Amino acid sequence: MRKAFNRRQTMAALAGWAGAMTSNSTLASSDASMAAPPAGSGSGLGAASAGAPAGATPTSAPASLAARIARLGPVVPLGGSVRFENPVVWKRLVELAGGPGARFAVMSMAAGRPDRAAGLAQRALERAGARTEWVAVAPAIKDQDLAAAVRDPQWIQMVSRSQAVFFTGGAQARIVDTLRPGGQDSPLLQAVLALQARGGLIAGTSAGAAIMSQTMFRDAPFVTSVLKGILRRGVEFEKGLGFAPDGLFIDQHFLKRGRVGRMIPLMLTTGDRLGLGVDEDSAALIHDGEVEMLAGRGALLVELHAARQRLENGALSLQGARLSLLEPGDRFNLETGRLSPSEAKLAAPVAFRAPNFDPTFEFDRYFMDILGDYAIADAMIQLVDGPKPQVRGLAHSAIPRPGDTRPDLGFEFILTRDEHTRAWAPLGTGGDPYTIERVRLDIRPVRIPQPMVRDWAEPLG
Repeated sequence: MRKAFNRRQTMAALAGWAGAMTSNSTLASSDASMAAPPAGSGSGLGAASAGAPAGATPTSAPASLAARIARLGPVVPLGGSVRFENPVVWKRLVELAGGPGARFAVMSMAAGRPDRAAGLAQRALERAGARTEWVAVAPAIKDQDLAAAVRDPQWIQMVSRSQAVFFTGGAQARIVDTLRPGGQDSPLLQAVLALQARGGLIAGTSAGAAIMSQTMFRDAPFVTSVLKGILRRGVEFEKGLGFAPDGLFIDQHFLKRGRVGRMIPLMLTTGDRLGLGVDEDSAALIHDGEVEMLAGRGALLVELHAARQRLENGALSLQGARLSLLEPGDRFNLETGRLSPSEAKLAAPVAFRAPNFDPTFEFDRYFMDILGDYAIADAMIQLVDGPKPQVRGLAHSAIPRPGDTRPDLGFEFILTRDEHTRAWAPLGTGGDPYTIERVRLDIRPVRIPQPMVRDWAEPLG
């Protein structure tokens, strides 16, 4: 556990919370080098910390503190665009909160229409058997004094008598700015932390998932801009609310919007070694040192333990990152780094190392938009069930974005299957139900001709 991040320790101390409390959590400075942790430092969050020298032993919390941390309530990030009629997600949330009759405090401060957003979430939870109340605190509520509202005993008591808190989608900056005005935890946020400390559930979708890690994207809509180095604290990223374990970065709308291209640069900046990108209409459970995929198309797990990065003519070059594709039922142990596919897949490995391997995909592919809709997942599937041990794709924006001074800069993503890579696909049809473990990812900067497209009749030179 990184010493610079003490949010989890603070929440553990809240297990015996009574009356007023204060928080002194701090965010580690990102002014240090962007270099990732040394190779061989392990795969899980229990491995050596990002800033530790090679071979260093991670500092352990006292046994009593570790036991309290283990009792912290579950965290469920939903990747956004979750169908309100999706029974798997909403019923599982109610089960995690204690079963039918569990009380949820719904927070919709991220939304532009908070009453509507809260109502939709409340109805979905109530259909699954929950009781709900709306914490009517939001920047978009007309004439509301937010500074007074986050101290109002009415809302604090509403959270205190609940077994779970659910954050709706919208803009994550609104959540953080409301609950932590001026960088200080409000009494309302302290009540949420106390709920988790006594074992309560913290869940949220889209923006409500983005706030869960120690660091979050505040406003970074252009993935290729982040790849090019446009990554400023307080603009593109800032401190999150830290409900998830230290060192685990969470993002949402992930496979649909190709957000692996923005996750990796931010992880390099903060020193986070594990990233969990939850896809749309999907949910992940984080509890007891484990990530379990609950529903949907799944998530992408990014590991930077052995990654190395350098600048090539001012542009990011990365070697040795690892990507894993998780599907519902798959589990990943945050301490050991062990991935366990769902029971149905254990007997159905993709035997790409076998001499007689017959791949599902007959031909090789080059992905011209590797950050397009689901392209990174499709490329990983092509890699493990195709004819070649390497797949490549291009990341580039043909439209210059604000602040982009290098329109000719692009990035080639190079995916490789090697001795660390495994895959399972029970249907064997080339469809979606693949679990893929530890594909190697290298990223190299490339120059894109400008203009990229020319008339065929135009002479060369």
